[in-house]
Amino acid sequence: MSRETVLALLRSGEGAFLSGEELSRRLGLSRAAVWKAVEALRREGYGIEARTGLGYRLATVPDAMTEAEIRSFLGETAVVGRELRCFAELDSTNVYAKKIALSGAADGTVVTADFQTAGRGRMDRSFQSPRGKGVYLTALLRPGLTPDRLLPVTALAGVTVCDAVEELCGVRPGLKWPNDPILGGKKLCGILTELSVEGETGRVQYLVLGIGVNVLHRAEDFSPEVAEMATSLFMALGRPVSRPALAAAVIRALDRLYADLTAGRLARYLDDYRRNCVNLGKTVQLVSPDGTRETAEVLDVDRDFSLVVRTETGEEKTVRSGEVSVRGMYGYVE
Repeated sequence: MSRETVLALLRSGEGAFLSGEELSRRLGLSRAAVWKAVEALRREGYGIEARTGLGYRLATVPDAMTEAEIRSFLGETAVVGRELRCFAELDSTNVYAKKIALSGAADGTVVTADFQTAGRGRMDRSFQSPRGKGVYLTALLRPGLTPDRLLPVTALAGVTVCDAVEELCGVRPGLKWPNDPILGGKKLCGILTELSVEGETGRVQYLVLGIGVNVLHRAEDFSPEVAEMATSLFMALGRPVSRPALAAAVIRALDRLYADLTAGRLARYLDDYRRNCVNLGKTVQLVSPDGTRETAEVLDVDRDFSLVVRTETGEEKTVRSGEVSVRGMYGYVE
């Protein structure tokens, strides 16, 4: 606990020096305990300057996906993010969130990992999650809603990621249907929603919403088969972006989404989705799970966030995210 309290006080100093005596007095710790806490923080990557006669000051902070760093950017939230569980490594934040859901973890609990050994995306595809590069988090939600009202959650999450990136970076990603935020025609983020429904009653037990954003990746951080379609904020913007600051922005956006979803206020999200959807008006390939491809023109996104298309035969039909994937005629988007 002394490490956290010393860090909080140094952070509140906003770069000014605080004497060891003042730290000791304000925190009720011995000078030796303060020194040990400072050394522990230095080992975690915090740049703490010490000067004789002046004391200590916080000079730099690490780009760490820890609770202390995320909370330093987060502020107050209504539900999502009130409890954070942050790990250096997990197999999957979604898998962990489902485990703690069964043991009674609170609504809105957020799980983060600096590294995932078995990250997953839609249709059981792997999601590459190298250490120190991305924001990998899952929100555990317990909405008092019927399953049909939760069908658009994955698409809605795509809009919230765009909101968070725009808030922090000043650039808004596009959306490739059904839920992929993209920059420069390449995939920036993966989103995976999983739902548990009680068999006898049809009651929703919990929903886990997993989000993985590529932040500091370079081209060499992606495997060859992924590199052609993936990008990161660093690659797209040409500058680093704080991962804990982005995680906090995503959590705030999810907290707003949760309130809006519960209240049925989804019109704004549909408007933003349509405005940002890069597939509208384009000719695309509809790819079935068995690999069958069909060419179609994208006409609209309906109120359920399904895709309305016209096939080469002139037939208009609606397709849903579980039925097909969408690809451009010559690549991931185009």
